[in-house]
Amino acid sequence: MNYSNPFVIIYIIGLILNISLDNWLEFIDYRNRVHHGTEIPPELSGKLDPGKLLRTCTYENAKYFLWIPENAVSTVLQAFLLLSGFYPWLFTELWGYFPGVYVTMILFVVIISIPETVVSLPFALYGEFHIEKKFGFSTMTFRLWLADRIKGVAVSAVLGLPLMLIMLALLEHTGGWWWLPVGLVFVVFSFGISVLYPRFIAPLFNKFTPVPDGELKARLSSLMEKTGFKAEGVYMMDASKRSRHSNAYFTGFGRSKRIVLFDTLVNQLTVDEIEAVLGHELGHYKKHHILKRMLVTIPLSFISLYVASLFVTHRTLYAGFGFETGSAVFPHMQFIGLFLLSAVFGGYGDLTRFVGNWFSRRDEFAADAYAAQLCGSGQNLASALVKLNSENLSEITPPKIYSIFNYSHPPLLERIRALNVYNQDLEPGKTD
Repeated sequence: MNYSNPFVIIYIIGLILNISLDNWLEFIDYRNRVHHGTEIPPELSGKLDPGKLLRTCTYENAKYFLWIPENAVSTVLQAFLLLSGFYPWLFTELWGYFPGVYVTMILFVVIISIPETVVSLPFALYGEFHIEKKFGFSTMTFRLWLADRIKGVAVSAVLGLPLMLIMLALLEHTGGWWWLPVGLVFVVFSFGISVLYPRFIAPLFNKFTPVPDGELKARLSSLMEKTGFKAEGVYMMDASKRSRHSNAYFTGFGRSKRIVLFDTLVNQLTVDEIEAVLGHELGHYKKHHILKRMLVTIPLSFISLYVASLFVTHRTLYAGFGFETGSAVFPHMQFIGLFLLSAVFGGYGDLTRFVGNWFSRRDEFAADAYAAQLCGSGQNLASALVKLNSENLSEITPPKIYSIFNYSHPPLLERIRALNVYNQDLEPGKTD
């Protein structure tokens, strides 16, 4: 290992930055819970149970105390595998037995995923069957947990293997322009998954049934018609067979679009509140948030791939981590180069997440505002958010710096304050 290599230096700096920032953020969030976790802001006076807030703190602390060893073990393992020479040794051995880029790279990807998968299992099991069950969330059986894991691996293999083979073929046969067709393949693949997921992949794990006839369906259908939202329908998902956590989401693309409500959410909220939640989801559609995000992420993906193409032919990248670069095998190692680049710059992910979360939170505020206008008031949405936050034992006032880096949605108190402003500004009967 060459510790004076620029790529190794960049990796080590990113590693230290990532460790320091993540542990600092988690600690100040923990300290905030200790000192202020049970305080009820004036805006939420009478709407929160002090006992539930104490339970929220205990739940979040339990997850934090599990995160500490899990993060430490995972970080040490990843650094050891990258800096110990394990990856060059593995690649050399595989190429010696299977002298061909396709079989070698596929086996390489499979094998390097094993250590972290094995190490993460005890933490996943403890989190699911101790913490989540202790706080009344998990309804999972070990058999179902294992079946989910097996299905997940199978789906990843069915989708990932062809994608990887195509990518390898393009790396091998399109020269320095590989970044362009690879980017196009990923765009097509992403659109394809958005169509296939709600109809074929999600049903492998959960049962989706149309919301039955009645007041709820009539209200939701009316709201969708009012906004011009054409979708396959509004479905209820049997989330309760795994967890009592509740949520709602928008999925699909084109004719496969659908709104999904967790059955736990339907049981926890009133019809008015569910209508407001749907109004929020429709706000994302009417404000074109998904389209706008795609118009940013797709060009960025091509730019990232182009920049990567400039580095994967540099022998310095490989030599720094112990790979031999003087043999005839080197021209076939570009996929290894992409793997190394992802590891080298992975420690700087917090900085990109910071930017992405800022845009995401802005869109959430906009969707809240749209729902308030659509429903004539933000009161029902605010009531729904308070209930969901309470039932999911989520923090209401995390430190600002923590939410900036870790929350894609604004914290509860910020959303309630914004909705209160919308309520004051709205005129009776005004809709968009």
